[in-house]
Amino acid sequence: MKRPASPLPQRHGLDAARIRLPSEGNWATVRDHLVDRLPRLEPQYIDTMVREERIVGLEGPITMETPFVPNTFVWFHRDLPDEVPVPFEIGIVHRDDNLVVVDKPHFLATIPRGKHVLETALVRLRRDLELPELSPAHRLDRVTAGLVMFVTRRELRGAYQTLFRDRVVRKVYEAVAPHRPELKLPTVVRSRIVKERGIMTAREVPGEPNAETHVELVEHREGLGRYRLLPTTGRTHQLRLHMSSLGVPIVHDTFYPVLTETALDDFSRPLQLLAKTLEFTDPLSGEPRRFDSAATLRAW
Repeated sequence: MKRPASPLPQRHGLDAARIRLPSEGNWATVRDHLVDRLPRLEPQYIDTMVREERIVGLEGPITMETPFVPNTFVWFHRDLPDEVPVPFEIGIVHRDDNLVVVDKPHFLATIPRGKHVLETALVRLRRDLELPELSPAHRLDRVTAGLVMFVTRRELRGAYQTLFRDRVVRKVYEAVAPHRPELKLPTVVRSRIVKERGIMTAREVPGEPNAETHVELVEHREGLGRYRLLPTTGRTHQLRLHMSSLGVPIVHDTFYPVLTETALDDFSRPLQLLAKTLEFTDPLSGEPRRFDSAATLRAW
């Protein structure tokens, strides 16, 4: 069954949540199904949403009596969390009909998730650039700064997201970390990284490597080094784990080697990791493309 377009417009650059009703069930009404389907919402709250006509189907707002019809859809906008404003701007590196490449600041998430919804690069850019179909071709950690590439239209997503899925994009990162004269560089770090749902940190475990990073020392001074990192894989927290495993954890890393809790409104110690370069062959034009971040790392 083809997914129909949402009858609700975006709100704050966010699409409405969509729920497909199951192919079978004993519910008499859509309301009864939603009470069972959304246990984190109190039944009284769902009733309020229905009465305020905030849940809609293709025929319009549902009512308390709207019958349950298998395989149909309903839409609604989720309530927004209270968010701490991120006091940094997004830099536009490149914009054309197909792509928007930006310098994402530290502390700004790429896409909405959990406590970060409006204060995300995607929502800000959709609103500020008036591009409602904008979507990321890849993601960057909230605490990492640097280049993120977005696609302007839905029909182009697959072509550019496939570049990152197939690892044919050359990525270059910069990091500031302690300098260890005895550490032999350049080197290639290979390990097996696992990230379990519900646990904030990833970890390295024995087994066949699934993560690889080339590490170079560019220069050093006063006990710190500026490193160039070239990942050939994209595991969660890969660069941070690999630098920590070398004994040179990235400056202001609150996850590795030790998890340290930090308040969401503390912007004083940004992780000194920057996505510096993206380089690839454009899947539509066949031309080489390269984008470089104009940002720098504060510790250097």
